[in-house]
Amino acid sequence: MEKTIPKLLRETALGYPETAAQRAKDKDGNFIPVTYKEVFQLALDFGAGLLSIGVERGEHIGLISDNRKEWFQADIGLLSIGAIDVPRGNDATENDLRFILSTAECKIVLADNNTQVKKILSLKKDLPLFSHIICFDELDEASLAKANEAGIKSSSFSQIIQSGKTYREQNPGKVEAELEKGDENDLATLIFTSGTTGEPKGVMLTHKNFISQLYEVNERIFVNPGDNILCVLPVWHVFQRACEYVVTSQAGALCYSKPIGSILLKDLVAVNPCYLPAVPRVYEALYDGINRAMRKTGGIVFYLFRFFTAVSKAQCYLSRLIFQRTAKIKKQPVLLYWIFLSIPCLLLTPLKMLGSKLVFSKVRAKMGTKFRAGVSGGGALPPSIDEFFWAAGVKVVEGYGLTETSPIIAVRPVDNPTFGTVGSPIRGLELRIVDENGNDVPQGQKGVIVVRGPTVMQGYYKKPELTAKAIDKDGWFNTGDIGLLTLDNQLILRGRMKDTIVLRGGENVEPLPIEMKMCESRFISQTIVVGQDEKMLTALIIPAKDELIVYARENYVAYDQYSDLLTKKEIIKLIESEIQSLVSSKNGFKPFERISKFTLLEKPFEVGVELSAKQEIMRYKITEIYEKQIKAMYVE
Repeated sequence: MEKTIPKLLRETALGYPETAAQRAKDKDGNFIPVTYKEVFQLALDFGAGLLSIGVERGEHIGLISDNRKEWFQADIGLLSIGAIDVPRGNDATENDLRFILSTAECKIVLADNNTQVKKILSLKKDLPLFSHIICFDELDEASLAKANEAGIKSSSFSQIIQSGKTYREQNPGKVEAELEKGDENDLATLIFTSGTTGEPKGVMLTHKNFISQLYEVNERIFVNPGDNILCVLPVWHVFQRACEYVVTSQAGALCYSKPIGSILLKDLVAVNPCYLPAVPRVYEALYDGINRAMRKTGGIVFYLFRFFTAVSKAQCYLSRLIFQRTAKIKKQPVLLYWIFLSIPCLLLTPLKMLGSKLVFSKVRAKMGTKFRAGVSGGGALPPSIDEFFWAAGVKVVEGYGLTETSPIIAVRPVDNPTFGTVGSPIRGLELRIVDENGNDVPQGQKGVIVVRGPTVMQGYYKKPELTAKAIDKDGWFNTGDIGLLTLDNQLILRGRMKDTIVLRGGENVEPLPIEMKMCESRFISQTIVVGQDEKMLTALIIPAKDELIVYARENYVAYDQYSDLLTKKEIIKLIESEIQSLVSSKNGFKPFERISKFTLLEKPFEVGVELSAKQEIMRYKITEIYEKQIKAMYVE
């Protein structure tokens, strides 16, 4: 029988019934386990509860919630009866929800809490098919009253579970039979992209799309039964969704946390996880937190931290060259590396070991005693962050994919990572690098990444013209990303084709490498490079507020409030100096890639404003929101 996601969970539940599938916090903050046997039965009860209220196979069900254990139980439950989930997070705006729920024609919507219930109910006039709302929390009086007023049936998750138990008693084997009918080619989910380039598109993914990537990913990201995995990503997003299936197919436990520094660090200690799947910004925050703590301590401790970081980076760099653990774009003189680099590498090794004991052991201790690796995805991991964690002895493996590829295209193996790459394409997936005419480019040259295989989506919902544009007649999906393949078939990313800035002189500029380099400065938190159709590049910069305040205090820069500080000539000169030092020819940047002017912004970029739900920059929004500031930088 062909596999579906619920059948996959059933296998794990049969093999490891008493192993924890989930760990979620109770009211006192303690992580309480839910076994595989319990999760599977709850899922069947929920599926049966949906059958009892008339849900039919192929029906779209809205699933508006952040991370929580009930999300996974509901997901497996509705998939068990052949329904299709339409997920989104609590940060979705009313406009987002109006568009998504109406386009998907959802009759039933699951909501995280009473706040979300009220938000969704307020859209009733725009959702003519919407007839029943289910809340994971118990419904409060205000929600019940609003539902009654709108003529919408309302239930709590526990009520549907109880209805499902009754249904199963009265209809023995019915929900199990529905689960058995499931086919790998059935649609599993309709995920609307977060809209970094405009209106969200509904990506149609089948059970096979998800399951086909597990066979090799489970070898690269291996989980032992009972291993804890800390979950901080938005669960509606395809990266976290795939992580949940990777983990549960190997009988690991999903432990729910939040990507907030203080909470995350505390939960790392409490859960002692093997893996932390997260977006690059989480690892940047951990890196910044470590650096900030060291600078605050100051004195000999800060000096030793800087010294051993430099030593360890140097030793790791030499070691990677000698043992071929770095990206190979052209043939490398391995014999010469061994002859000339072995002695410096050996001389640095004792110092690296000392630094590991004195300094980096404390960094590793924060990750727990069982930590195997961080898994970074959903955006490019800055090389400086990658390099630091490698030097500290904390593995962070980078993966690459898109919602349209469900999502995994490539990921570094935990056991044998290659620095500077996202690993080789997973088995069963074909990948090519092509030029603007669709012709293959030689290995080592950059071009557009196109892929073909069982993980590629069925298409965009109700948008055949967009589907035809994205997937050609031979099944090749155009990712819109720029990359190149190394000599050993490892993939290196170089940015987004749609992000490419074309200057008036015809020069094509990829902004991402420049932005990542600028953010290596401890005084720069976020930055966006702009300059389409202009003579030169400029940048919008969010300074690292705490670092800037410390600098002002140490250098006697007087100011009344933070907004005043951003206008001080000493601060402007500081940021200018940082940019000139980082974005320079010695770091491989061309003259036209230099930043000519910049504007300091007081307010950090926010999810739902400048950032998508997975914290990607929505560049089209940036040019709209900061149009005035951008134009001012180009006034002669």
